[in-house]
Amino acid sequence: MANETVLKRYEGNPIITAEAVPTANTIFNSAAVPFGKGYAGVFRVDTTNLECEMHVGFSEDGIHWKIDPEKIVVVSDDPDAVPGGPVNPYDPRVTPLEGEFIVTWCNYCAGPGPHIGAARTVDFKAFTLIADIIFPYNRNGVIFPRKVGGKYAALHRPSDTGHTPYGDIFYATSPDLVHWGNHHYIFGPRGGWQGGKTGAGPVPIETGEGWLMIYHGVRITCSGYVYAVGAALLDLEKPWKVLYRTKRYLLHPTEPYERCGDVPNVCFPCAAIVDAKTREVMLYYGAADTTVCLATGNLDELIDFVKKNSF
Repeated sequence: MANETVLKRYEGNPIITAEAVPTANTIFNSAAVPFGKGYAGVFRVDTTNLECEMHVGFSEDGIHWKIDPEKIVVVSDDPDAVPGGPVNPYDPRVTPLEGEFIVTWCNYCAGPGPHIGAARTVDFKAFTLIADIIFPYNRNGVIFPRKVGGKYAALHRPSDTGHTPYGDIFYATSPDLVHWGNHHYIFGPRGGWQGGKTGAGPVPIETGEGWLMIYHGVRITCSGYVYAVGAALLDLEKPWKVLYRTKRYLLHPTEPYERCGDVPNVCFPCAAIVDAKTREVMLYYGAADTTVCLATGNLDELIDFVKKNSF
């Protein structure tokens, strides 16, 4: 297909459409992880009344999914928590961490702007609220799969109450997944396909070359935003230190399902699964804010691409 690099689109894209859930208007920007003998995922479902929900899904092969028609209910022991769980949660990420799974999302639990919420689960049946983490207003909260320097770590992007012009990725740490601080700047927009803003994508992948951070970059054009996919290598022990960052994009809206939809011209990465034996990377991304798509590549080739095509 046109403009492909080391990531190749799955020929059967999109792999998930609104047909998967009876009440769905669209399903996109969703996360998946290995689970049991197959895979589990948390999916963004925008309903036919155009409210955002999160739904659980399961798959044997990571391609063909069965998604629960009922939304996830996040419970909390906090009497001050919003009754019924997060309000309009969207763009979830799922991090395997210390024997459980941490789900993060963006939502509007308090005030007019977006917050990052988090919950934990061990079985993708029961979800318990951790807290609204980081600080408002914020988007693209992604937790690392292990502690760094003895503390939990996360990526996030400060925002505002609207379609933020801010586009800078930050790093933060926490002793308990609730209280976050020690913020470090990682990087922001830098011309071309990522000249408007940037944001963290899937859970960072630990490699011998550093943390592989796949991210989205936005170009602002006369007809709107264009979301493409890039990657960077971050220092393993000081992840705010950027070792390499792609000047060329990895994936850019090209196919009709990426160019046409509720929000045209969007490739928005939310999850990446690595096969430890084959080194294959399965990258899940939202297309045009309408469907879930898949691209695959080899981890070593991906790292090599980042290093050879860096600023």
